[in-house]
Amino acid sequence: MQKKNWVKINWMLPLLLMLVSQVIYAGNIKQAIETQIDTDIAAQKSQQQIDNLADETTQMLEEYREVLRQTDSLHAYNDQLDRLVSSQKKELDSIDIQLRNIESTQRDIVPLMLKMIDAMAQFVELDIPFLPDERQDRVVQLKTLMERSDVTIAEKYRRILEAYQVETEYGRTIEAYQGDLTMADATRTVEFLRIGRVSLYYLTLDGQEVGMWDQQWKQLDDDYREPVAKAIKVARKQLPPDLLVLPIKTVEVTE
Repeated sequence: MQKKNWVKINWMLPLLLMLVSQVIYAGNIKQAIETQIDTDIAAQKSQQQIDNLADETTQMLEEYREVLRQTDSLHAYNDQLDRLVSSQKKELDSIDIQLRNIESTQRDIVPLMLKMIDAMAQFVELDIPFLPDERQDRVVQLKTLMERSDVTIAEKYRRILEAYQVETEYGRTIEAYQGDLTMADATRTVEFLRIGRVSLYYLTLDGQEVGMWDQQWKQLDDDYREPVAKAIKVARKQLPPDLLVLPIKTVEVTE
Protein backbone atom coordinates (compact mmCIF):
# COMPACT_ATOMS: atom_id res chain seq x y z
CA MET A 1 0.00 0.00 0.00
CA GLN A 2 2.75 2.41 0.84
CA LYS A 3 4.60 1.48 -2.29
CA LYS A 4 1.69 2.36 -4.46
CA ASN A 5 1.39 5.73 -2.84
CA TRP A 6 5.08 6.34 -3.41
CA VAL A 7 4.82 5.49 -7.04
CA LYS A 8 1.88 7.79 -7.43
CA ILE A 9 3.72 10.60 -5.72
CA ASN A 10 6.73 10.04 -7.96
CA TRP A 11 4.54 10.27 -11.01
CA MET A 12 2.72 13.45 -9.94
CA LEU A 13 5.81 15.31 -8.78
CA PRO A 14 7.30 15.91 -12.27
CA LEU A 15 3.91 16.92 -13.51
CA LEU A 16 3.56 19.37 -10.71
CA LEU A 17 7.02 20.73 -11.33
CA MET A 18 6.23 21.08 -15.03
CA LEU A 19 3.03 22.97 -14.24
CA VAL A 20 4.81 25.23 -11.83
CA SER A 21 7.53 25.83 -14.42
CA GLN A 22 4.93 26.71 -17.06
CA VAL A 23 3.22 29.07 -14.67
CA ILE A 24 6.53 30.73 -13.90
CA TYR A 25 7.43 30.85 -17.60
CA ALA A 26 4.06 32.32 -18.46
CA GLY A 27 4.56 34.94 -15.78
CA ASN A 28 7.97 35.81 -17.16
CA ILE A 29 6.56 36.14 -20.69
CA LYS A 30 3.80 38.42 -19.54
CA GLN A 31 6.28 40.51 -17.60
CA ALA A 32 8.59 40.64 -20.63
CA ILE A 33 5.72 41.72 -22.87
CA GLU A 34 4.68 44.42 -20.44
CA THR A 35 8.28 45.56 -20.17
CA GLN A 36 8.58 45.70 -24.00
CA ILE A 37 5.35 47.65 -24.21
CA ASP A 38 6.59 50.10 -21.61
CA THR A 39 9.87 50.35 -23.48
CA ASP A 40 8.07 51.02 -26.78
CA ILE A 41 5.89 53.66 -25.16
CA ALA A 42 8.94 55.32 -23.62
CA ALA A 43 10.72 55.14 -27.00
CA GLN A 44 7.74 56.75 -28.71
CA LYS A 45 7.72 59.53 -26.15
CA SER A 46 11.47 59.98 -26.58
CA GLN A 47 11.09 60.06 -30.38
CA GLN A 48 8.30 62.61 -30.07
CA GLN A 49 10.49 64.76 -27.86
CA ILE A 50 13.34 64.36 -30.35
CA ASP A 51 11.01 65.38 -33.22
CA ASN A 52 9.78 68.36 -31.22
CA LEU A 53 13.34 69.38 -30.43
CA ALA A 54 14.25 69.00 -34.11
CA ASP A 55 11.33 71.23 -35.14
CA GLU A 56 12.24 73.80 -32.52
CA THR A 57 15.88 73.66 -33.65
CA THR A 58 14.86 74.16 -37.30
CA GLN A 59 12.60 77.08 -36.36
CA MET A 60 15.31 78.64 -34.22
CA LEU A 61 17.79 78.20 -37.11
CA GLU A 62 15.41 79.99 -39.50
CA GLU A 63 14.87 82.75 -36.97
CA TYR A 64 18.63 83.06 -36.53
CA ARG A 65 19.15 83.30 -40.29
CA GLU A 66 16.38 85.91 -40.51
CA VAL A 67 18.05 87.90 -37.75
CA LEU A 68 21.34 87.70 -39.64
CA ARG A 69 19.64 88.95 -42.82
CA GLN A 70 18.00 91.81 -40.91
CA THR A 71 21.34 92.62 -39.30
CA ASP A 72 23.08 92.77 -42.68
CA SER A 73 20.25 94.94 -44.01
CA LEU A 74 20.50 97.28 -41.02
CA HIS A 75 24.28 97.50 -41.45
CA ALA A 76 23.81 98.47 -45.11
CA TYR A 77 21.10 100.98 -44.20
CA ASN A 78 23.26 102.49 -41.45
CA ASP A 79 26.18 102.77 -43.87
CA GLN A 80 23.92 104.55 -46.35
CA LEU A 81 22.68 106.89 -43.61
CA ASP A 82 26.28 107.62 -42.59
CA ARG A 83 27.14 108.54 -46.18
CA LEU A 84 23.98 110.64 -46.44
CA VAL A 85 24.72 112.47 -43.20
CA SER A 86 28.30 113.06 -44.31
CA SER A 87 27.09 114.42 -47.66
CA GLN A 88 24.53 116.67 -45.97
CA LYS A 89 27.17 117.96 -43.58
CA LYS A 90 29.39 118.88 -46.53
CA GLU A 91 26.41 120.55 -48.22
CA LEU A 92 25.64 122.52 -45.08
CA ASP A 93 29.27 123.61 -44.86
CA SER A 94 29.13 124.68 -48.52
CA ILE A 95 25.88 126.60 -47.94
CA ASP A 96 27.37 128.29 -44.90
CA ILE A 97 30.36 129.41 -46.98
CA GLN A 98 28.04 130.62 -49.74
CA LEU A 99 25.95 132.58 -47.25
CA ARG A 100 29.05 134.27 -45.89
CA ASN A 101 30.13 135.05 -49.46
CA ILE A 102 26.65 136.42 -50.24
CA GLU A 103 26.83 138.74 -47.26
CA SER A 104 30.24 139.92 -48.39
CA THR A 105 29.02 140.27 -51.98
CA GLN A 106 26.02 142.30 -50.87
CA ARG A 107 28.25 144.68 -48.93
CA ASP A 108 30.33 145.16 -52.07
CA ILE A 109 27.60 145.22 -54.72
CA VAL A 110 25.19 147.67 -53.11
CA PRO A 111 27.63 150.61 -53.32
CA LEU A 112 28.41 149.54 -56.88
CA MET A 113 24.73 149.62 -57.84
CA LEU A 114 24.31 153.07 -56.31
CA LYS A 115 27.28 154.29 -58.33
CA MET A 116 25.77 152.76 -61.48
CA ILE A 117 22.49 154.65 -60.90
CA ASP A 118 24.32 157.92 -60.25
CA ALA A 119 26.37 157.40 -63.41
CA MET A 120 23.21 156.82 -65.42
CA ALA A 121 21.56 159.93 -63.99
CA GLN A 122 24.61 162.00 -64.93
CA PHE A 123 24.73 160.43 -68.38
CA VAL A 124 21.05 161.22 -69.04
CA GLU A 125 21.60 164.79 -67.93
CA LEU A 126 24.61 165.30 -70.22
CA ASP A 127 23.24 163.36 -73.20
CA ILE A 128 21.21 164.89 -76.04
CA PRO A 129 17.74 165.63 -74.66
CA PHE A 130 15.64 162.89 -76.26
CA LEU A 131 12.81 161.35 -74.22
CA PRO A 132 13.92 163.36 -71.17
CA ASP A 133 10.91 162.59 -68.98
CA GLU A 134 10.97 158.85 -69.69
CA ARG A 135 14.69 158.50 -69.04
CA GLN A 136 14.69 160.63 -65.90
CA ASP A 137 11.70 158.69 -64.54
CA ARG A 138 13.64 155.47 -65.09
CA VAL A 139 16.49 156.80 -62.96
CA VAL A 140 14.08 157.91 -60.22
CA GLN A 141 12.45 154.47 -60.22
CA LEU A 142 15.83 152.81 -59.76
CA LYS A 143 16.70 155.07 -56.83
CA THR A 144 13.32 154.29 -55.23
CA LEU A 145 13.85 150.59 -55.87
CA MET A 146 17.15 150.62 -53.97
CA GLU A 147 15.34 151.81 -50.83
CA ARG A 148 12.81 148.96 -50.84
CA SER A 149 13.47 146.14 -48.40
CA ASP A 150 10.98 143.75 -50.05
CA VAL A 151 13.04 143.53 -53.24
CA THR A 152 16.06 141.25 -53.39
CA ILE A 153 19.53 142.41 -54.28
CA ALA A 154 19.43 140.19 -57.37
CA GLU A 155 16.22 141.81 -58.61
CA LYS A 156 17.57 145.31 -58.01
CA TYR A 157 20.73 144.47 -59.92
CA ARG A 158 18.68 142.95 -62.76
CA ARG A 159 16.57 146.09 -63.06
CA ILE A 160 19.68 148.28 -63.21
CA LEU A 161 21.20 146.15 -65.95
CA GLU A 162 17.88 146.26 -67.79
CA ALA A 163 17.93 150.10 -67.67
CA TYR A 164 21.51 150.10 -68.99
CA GLN A 165 20.42 147.78 -71.79
CA VAL A 166 17.67 150.22 -72.78
CA GLU A 167 20.16 153.10 -72.84
CA THR A 168 22.53 151.01 -74.94
CA GLU A 169 19.80 150.26 -77.48
CA TYR A 170 19.26 153.99 -78.03
CA GLY A 171 22.67 154.19 -79.64
CA ARG A 172 21.81 151.57 -82.28
CA THR A 173 18.35 152.71 -83.38
CA ILE A 174 16.49 155.61 -84.95
CA GLU A 175 13.21 156.81 -83.51
CA ALA A 176 10.48 159.35 -84.23
CA TYR A 177 8.03 160.54 -81.60
CA GLN A 178 5.95 163.57 -80.65
CA GLY A 179 6.83 165.72 -77.66
CA ASP A 180 6.91 169.22 -76.27
CA LEU A 181 9.69 171.56 -77.36
CA THR A 182 10.53 174.65 -75.31
CA MET A 183 12.37 177.23 -77.37
CA ALA A 184 12.57 181.00 -76.94
CA ASP A 185 10.32 180.80 -73.88
CA ALA A 186 7.60 179.11 -75.97
CA THR A 187 6.47 175.50 -75.74
CA ARG A 188 4.90 173.65 -78.64
CA THR A 189 4.32 170.07 -79.76
CA VAL A 190 6.67 168.90 -82.51
CA GLU A 191 7.92 165.74 -84.19
CA PHE A 192 11.29 164.60 -82.86
CA LEU A 193 13.73 162.47 -84.83
CA ARG A 194 16.57 160.68 -83.03
CA ILE A 195 19.45 159.18 -85.01
CA GLY A 196 21.19 156.93 -82.50
CA ARG A 197 22.82 159.16 -79.94
CA VAL A 198 24.41 161.23 -82.63
CA SER A 199 21.71 163.69 -83.68
CA LEU A 200 18.33 164.93 -82.56
CA TYR A 201 16.02 166.91 -84.84
CA TYR A 202 12.59 168.45 -84.62
CA LEU A 203 9.96 169.30 -87.21
CA THR A 204 6.88 171.35 -86.42
CA LEU A 205 3.55 169.65 -86.99
CA ASP A 206 2.80 171.94 -89.91
CA GLY A 207 6.17 171.05 -91.47
CA GLN A 208 7.20 174.68 -91.73
CA GLU A 209 10.09 174.72 -89.29
CA VAL A 210 12.96 172.29 -88.76
CA GLY A 211 15.83 172.34 -86.29
CA MET A 212 18.40 170.24 -84.43
CA TRP A 213 20.13 170.02 -81.07
CA ASP A 214 23.65 171.41 -80.93
CA GLN A 215 24.27 172.19 -77.28
CA GLN A 216 20.96 173.98 -77.64
CA TRP A 217 18.04 173.99 -80.06
CA LYS A 218 18.86 175.66 -83.37
CA GLN A 219 16.63 176.25 -86.33
CA LEU A 220 17.85 174.80 -89.65
CA ASP A 221 17.41 176.05 -93.19
CA ASP A 222 14.17 175.20 -94.93
CA ASP A 223 16.14 172.92 -97.27
CA TYR A 224 16.24 170.32 -94.47
CA ARG A 225 12.48 170.19 -93.94
CA GLU A 226 11.89 167.54 -96.61
CA PRO A 227 14.88 165.31 -95.62
CA VAL A 228 13.87 165.40 -91.93
CA ALA A 229 10.23 164.69 -92.82
CA LYS A 230 11.36 161.74 -94.96
CA ALA A 231 13.64 160.43 -92.17
CA ILE A 232 10.70 160.61 -89.72
CA LYS A 233 8.65 158.40 -92.06
CA VAL A 234 11.56 155.94 -92.37
CA ALA A 235 11.88 155.78 -88.57
CA ARG A 236 8.15 155.00 -88.33
CA LYS A 237 8.53 152.37 -91.05
CA GLN A 238 6.21 154.32 -93.34
CA LEU A 239 8.96 154.34 -95.97
CA PRO A 240 11.69 151.80 -96.70
CA PRO A 241 15.22 152.59 -95.51
CA ASP A 242 16.98 155.04 -97.78
CA LEU A 243 19.98 157.33 -97.87
CA LEU A 244 19.31 160.30 -95.62
CA VAL A 245 21.06 163.62 -96.13
CA LEU A 246 20.96 165.37 -92.77
CA PRO A 247 23.21 167.80 -90.94
CA ILE A 248 25.10 166.39 -87.98
CA LYS A 249 26.74 167.94 -85.02
CA THR A 250 30.51 168.14 -85.30
CA VAL A 251 32.97 168.12 -82.45
CA GLU A 252 35.69 170.68 -82.56
CA VAL A 253 39.14 169.28 -81.92
CA THR A 254 41.53 171.65 -80.21
CA GLU A 255 45.26 171.15 -80.43
